[in-house]
Amino acid sequence: MEPKIILNNVNVYYDKKQAIHSLNLKIPANNITAVFGPANSGVTTLLRSLNRLCDLTTGAWMNGEILLDGQNVHAQDVNVTELRRKVGMVFEVPTPLPMSIFENISYGPRLLGRKTKKELMEITEKSLIQAALWDEVKDRLSISGMSLSGGQQQRLCMARVLALEPEVILLDRPCSGLDPISTAKIEESLIKLKEQFTIVIAPHNVQQAGRICDRAVFMLMGYLTEEGTKTEVFMNPKDQRTSDYISGRFG
Repeated sequence: MEPKIILNNVNVYYDKKQAIHSLNLKIPANNITAVFGPANSGVTTLLRSLNRLCDLTTGAWMNGEILLDGQNVHAQDVNVTELRRKVGMVFEVPTPLPMSIFENISYGPRLLGRKTKKELMEITEKSLIQAALWDEVKDRLSISGMSLSGGQQQRLCMARVLALEPEVILLDRPCSGLDPISTAKIEESLIKLKEQFTIVIAPHNVQQAGRICDRAVFMLMGYLTEEGTKTEVFMNPKDQRTSDYISGRFG
């Protein structure tokens, strides 16, 4: 499959501590790639590297090459703001803006020049439908986004990213604090969204990775230990450490 993102010999450091070691990885377009591993394995760092959010961490630096559609994301002519629009991120803790549901979604598009109320309403409806939230909030778009439940807030944050029309969606444990029903709704949304987007997720747990991913990447202590299709990694792992982690022997 055609890769959307290619990492070539990527090393990431926080001051002198190395978080990712010599990582080579191809992330295919229109797939869900799950990156998982125990704590301090570099999973979140990997996600944050893909749209240069690591740049915002004091002392963080990297070498190697990250290509998005063949372009190095660290090239001098790359507009970082535009990169982060193309490669949007949904974080573990939902962070709705202190404004209405409609304004949460329309804020970004308005900054990008979308001005008319009709256009902003169309974007809001489409994004909320994609995030499986429209039916629950369509009659109360004027209420504060912060008044929603935790699961709804997380889907609102997903809709906010979708409103910017990204190409890649990064999700860092988006279901870690959610109930099973909210988790199922987000997972159903992601499976539909991969038809339009490339999705990279640090899943809540191994079981979630097994439910939704097309490709799986297991990281351990900053090293890529194993990667392949879901069937290859979960049903027939080549590395004993992968098998041990998936079966719950450690981690």
